[in-house]
Amino acid sequence: MPNVKVKEEEEKIWQAWFTERNKEACDQLVRLYLPLVQFHVQRISVGLPGSVRKDELTSHGLYGLLDALEKFDPHRDLKFDTYASFRVRGAIIDGLRKEDWLSRSMREKIKRVEAASEQLEQQNGRYVSSAEVAEFLHMDEADVAQIMAEQFVANVLSIDEPAQEAERQESFAATIEDKQTKTPETSLVEMATKAELAEVISGLTEKEQLVISLFYYEELTLTEIGHILELSTSRISQIHSKALFKLKQVMEKQFH
Repeated sequence: MPNVKVKEEEEKIWQAWFTERNKEACDQLVRLYLPLVQFHVQRISVGLPGSVRKDELTSHGLYGLLDALEKFDPHRDLKFDTYASFRVRGAIIDGLRKEDWLSRSMREKIKRVEAASEQLEQQNGRYVSSAEVAEFLHMDEADVAQIMAEQFVANVLSIDEPAQEAERQESFAATIEDKQTKTPETSLVEMATKAELAEVISGLTEKEQLVISLFYYEELTLTEIGHILELSTSRISQIHSKALFKLKQVMEKQFH
């Protein structure tokens, strides 16, 4: 009956936290849910430059966890794990935005790769691979894929940030239209986008498709995927970045 005993101990900790805001109970809960923070740090760190240390991401994540503990309402029909995941992930991304972790040299590299991609696409009349862009720029293919993966992450915008083009002090969230009811045009665009993405995904190598599936659908970490495929974590990261490069081209054309 060890599991029952552990569950009872956890319930006592939660009770002490809810009723007394006990500091020791808080520390115990932080240790208990630290793996949740580490999980999101691992996922978000994919594609980030080496200058961003994981301990910095962990620090942001712990802030989100503490925020979740303070604001969690046990009477709502929502598991703490689910609620905390939103808070932890949001805190990490907000911390990254404030730090502006892309260096000037990286931004210059991104511009070069994007310009080369656009030029080659216009010449060939199709999406181009990271290998073609790398050959055109006399760069290593893995470097090109990594550069574009970093740019892909960097383009994440907070809907709570002020919209620069708004006449009033509005956030992006305030300017988003209600899309509960889709227009025929929206439905057609979504169908076309899904079809194009499906075509691109079908063109990925078997390993790239498997990594994308395990990472985004099964929610495994890169290390876990490496164990399954018997490859190093760095090799899995390269495969992931290369696949993102191909998918990013489709997404950019649809939403820019």
